[in-house]
Amino acid sequence: MELPLISTHFDLIVIGSGPAGEKAGAQAAYFGKRVAVIEYADHVGGSCINTGTIPSKTLRESALYFSGLKQRGLYGIDYSLKENLTIQDFMHHERDVVERERKRILQNLTLHHIELVRGRASFEDPHTVSVSGADGIRQLRGDVILISTGSKPYRPPEIAFDDVQVFDSDTFLQMEHIPQSLAVIGGGVIGCEYASVFIALGVKVVLVDGRDRLLPFLDAEISERLRTRLAALGMQFWFNERPVKVSTRPTGVEAEIEMKSGKVLQAEAVLFAAGRRAAVDALSLEKAGLAVNDRGYLSVDENYCTAVPHIYAAGDVIGFPALASTSMEQGRVAVCHAFGFNYKQRVASMLPMGVYTIPEISAVGETEESCREKKIDYCVGRALYANNARGHIIGDTAGMIKLVFSRADKKLLGVSIIGESATELIHIGMLVLDNHRTIDEFIEEVFNYPTLSEGYKYAAYDGLGNLSGFKLREG
Repeated sequence: MELPLISTHFDLIVIGSGPAGEKAGAQAAYFGKRVAVIEYADHVGGSCINTGTIPSKTLRESALYFSGLKQRGLYGIDYSLKENLTIQDFMHHERDVVERERKRILQNLTLHHIELVRGRASFEDPHTVSVSGADGIRQLRGDVILISTGSKPYRPPEIAFDDVQVFDSDTFLQMEHIPQSLAVIGGGVIGCEYASVFIALGVKVVLVDGRDRLLPFLDAEISERLRTRLAALGMQFWFNERPVKVSTRPTGVEAEIEMKSGKVLQAEAVLFAAGRRAAVDALSLEKAGLAVNDRGYLSVDENYCTAVPHIYAAGDVIGFPALASTSMEQGRVAVCHAFGFNYKQRVASMLPMGVYTIPEISAVGETEESCREKKIDYCVGRALYANNARGHIIGDTAGMIKLVFSRADKKLLGVSIIGESATELIHIGMLVLDNHRTIDEFIEEVFNYPTLSEGYKYAAYDGLGNLSGFKLREG
């Protein structure tokens, strides 16, 4: 339920109701500030709820359910994809989850007495925002303004987007049927997530990337394990390739993607997931004294303040890491700084990365590659799901917990996990990492049995074996 507009002056104006905007507005309102949240889209929640994080993660679960992928190899049965699966079947759970999240956000705004203003926002001056909506134009003045408009996919001119055969990550879920073949352009997080979902459904998937491996920010061993698992499901990879032209044909006929190398790829559907930039085109930033940087995002300081002292920015609009989890914290920190609340002063130094591919991946802290770059003398410990009773029970014998730690004092430096529940398991290692403790912490603790969590203990033991030069087995 939306509250009527009863004021034109606010302590805080938030532009955008995604994770950063919602949490920032609620934080300020909790401490008694008068808050307005402006939203142009039909639904609150930003791309996180409507086109990105929640839909893609829900579709991942749907893919696992409909394909029976989790059950393959269990009970001596080889499951196959449900026959005659329609796009309505596949999208049903996603739509239900998204609708529930939209309602949750609206309830949160109402509970905090935040005024939701519908319309497109643009600056008139550094303190005034004009909102153009169905009822005309309204002008709001704010002592503090937070820009949390998120990002949008980059659409290069050489790609013929038609949202029928060729999609970006914001329009991909509008497809009318599950394609027989899919070309995914971009081996980043979004590309890898959608590629793994559709390969699980039995779609022929080719993933194209200009680099030589998937997700290069990850530990190289983890990245290669992901590639190996996806290849085992039938995915093809075209590395060191870049599309220069995409030609579409009438609906139902394959599109053609011409590569810089001259190779041509044909697929029924194409997802272009290579690059995003701040969604600020309509904001008239120049009237507020602001401009995007050379990367296409808003620049902020450690308190998420822009070049204009009372204007803040948080979430995907400021670029990396562009995670819903960090965006929420950035919004909270921004308003606490803006109003001098003695509360949330900083975003945690350790930020977990979650990649919801099949299998899922999560990482925090250093990798082997970053340690070598920083000339840190490190050692590694691994625990394989194949040596874990819970791994056998759930049928995931390809997962792994990997610890990177200091050779000199055994202090934990980083954790990388691939496999079932990786994005949940990472928090155990993150707490040890954030408290600057050693891998002995895992050895001293008692973990439930059988669990994947106890893999931390055996990864630590494996690390001690590597450190001493004596070990009985790998992982």
